[in-house]
Amino acid sequence: MRRRWIVLSLIAALVAATAVVVVWRLRAEDRSRFAEALRLAPASAARFSWTDWAGVREELGAELSSSSSGEDVTAFLADAFDRDLSSTTALDASAPTAQEKLGFSPATLDWELFAQGTDGALVLMGLPDGFDVDGLRDRLRSLGFEEPDEDDGVWRGGVDLLEGLDGPVTPELAALAIDEDDGVLVGSDDPDFLGRRAELARGSAEDGVSEVVDAVGPALSASVATGDQACSSLAMTDADPADRTRATELVERAGGVHPMTGFAIAAQPGGGVRVAMAFETEEQARADADSRSQLAAGPAPGQGGSFPERFELGRVVASGRVLTMALTPVEGAFVVSDLSHGPVLFATC
Repeated sequence: MRRRWIVLSLIAALVAATAVVVVWRLRAEDRSRFAEALRLAPASAARFSWTDWAGVREELGAELSSSSSGEDVTAFLADAFDRDLSSTTALDASAPTAQEKLGFSPATLDWELFAQGTDGALVLMGLPDGFDVDGLRDRLRSLGFEEPDEDDGVWRGGVDLLEGLDGPVTPELAALAIDEDDGVLVGSDDPDFLGRRAELARGSAEDGVSEVVDAVGPALSASVATGDQACSSLAMTDADPADRTRATELVERAGGVHPMTGFAIAAQPGGGVRVAMAFETEEQARADADSRSQLAAGPAPGQGGSFPERFELGRVVASGRVLTMALTPVEGAFVVSDLSHGPVLFATC
């Protein structure tokens, strides 16, 4: 009997240990690739544009590789645009030339995060497993990029060099850095800012931005802003006077709103959209879950028409200091791209 008790105790202990491992793994998976990429972005950035290129290719059933042509990439981006999955990229106009001349593009990159702030901008690009880093270095040398002394240093090309290529390339690729440890390629129009990327990175910072990025989860594309940036770019201040007056009335009728500390709108796998807003307190999040859900179900002054003409509002949930809204776009509506810029009444401050 005692032996049986010992065996059962050991089994229980093993089950408990397994449960701990499962919980840890689930939590690790819950932190999306977007959240992991965010730690590499500059701490001074106020706006973040995310595209999960591997996820978009899977969503569209696109079969692309390093040998795909510029025309193939253009066709892929057109399909992504039609599904409202490419409005957040900084590489769209550059993609065909980058594919053929630089050896990377949305056809092959794992993901892209474009981070912008008053101090500068970086485009971070996740490299897929097995990416030919030595081949990329050879291409940059042959194109005339100035090679750095260190492997992770800055390859300086310049706008003039990019203009000499066969097609348009964004200035954000005028200087490049290859970080093999993190598996990323980083570009900027400012080589000095790019060279300081490691010391300027957000790291494990926890703020309104990290909270809304965690809340939107494994997004295919997303537009994210700090609270100050969101309250500026999404507010009703850019609407005409009649729409501003109407918006004020609607906000007062809904019970008022609080300023945000972070905002995100993200396209989810399968076609849904999720909005996340972070606030200073849990009480503010709960209050705004009520008022902002009313606003999201009514007229859209400044945008024209109403929000129900654009999406069906699903669950609105306040969890801690963050509220999330589930949106199902109406067929043909471009919810992420249209509502990433103001005025957006339900996201006003």
